[in-house]
Amino acid sequence: MRAVTWIRALMVATALAGAGAHASKPDPGQRYGFEIAPADDSAITRRIAEDLYKRLVPTFAAFRTELAQQRRTLVVAIGPAALREVAARRCDCVVVSAFTSSQVFRAIVGKLPPSRAQAITAVYAEPAPQDQLRLAALLYRRPVRVATLLGADTAFLKPQLAADKVTVLDVGKDGEDGNINQLLDRIAQTDVLLALPDAAVYNTENFRNILLSTYRHKQGVIGFSSDMVKAGALGTTYSEIEDINTQVAEIAAAYVDGGQLPAPQFPRYFRTIVNEGVARSLDITVDDAARRFARPAPHP
Repeated sequence: MRAVTWIRALMVATALAGAGAHASKPDPGQRYGFEIAPADDSAITRRIAEDLYKRLVPTFAAFRTELAQQRRTLVVAIGPAALREVAARRCDCVVVSAFTSSQVFRAIVGKLPPSRAQAITAVYAEPAPQDQLRLAALLYRRPVRVATLLGADTAFLKPQLAADKVTVLDVGKDGEDGNINQLLDRIAQTDVLLALPDAAVYNTENFRNILLSTYRHKQGVIGFSSDMVKAGALGTTYSEIEDINTQVAEIAAAYVDGGQLPAPQFPRYFRTIVNEGVARSLDITVDDAARRFARPAPHP
């Protein structure tokens, strides 16, 4: 693994202070350990890892071999590159992926043998579709007709979205402009377009065209990032670093307690951003219920 120097130093210092968590390869007769696998040495990755390390140390101080766990190390992979590297290892470990989208996670883990894939879970990077649908209802303050465009990478969401009464249209593998324009015309009577992170649908070539089309049809776009809202989407829920890290720490604590990994999951804790200018242009009066729609992470 391409571990960065500052993480090594941090882990050594904590070990010498008697924190009780090992960075990697714990002694078989001693305590279990955890490892933070970063994709790079950027400032944002350092911030993620430093916050995460503080959350994991107390849990792993009591992570001993007499417990029920079948693996000796829990690895947190920060970002897609780290997930690819860790997934390719031969190690006695379980893996929690963080800050990687559900589509990329599934693409990486889907290529692994089942025995290895079962030892990997995730907190996805993008918002939960159900939270996005709730935000749409709060913004419009009435039942809304929602549509979404799914490519091959997001097709796994179709059953749940259909159960939530979302109109689902399939996009071709390459997401050609002409095809997307035709699909947008087919959903012109719906109130909201729910955007999901799929490269076949939302890329630099398509996104501006999608915004123009939905604006012309007086449709709001519920995006999947705060940047999309700043670019012209109506609103989104989003999770900060601390929100994701809290959930990762909860997964680790549950694994320590019972030896089981949960299924991959969307972020549990989030807050909301709304583009007030876009809302006014769509004749939507945004109230505090929508602005304050959130699920705060508990304090450590």
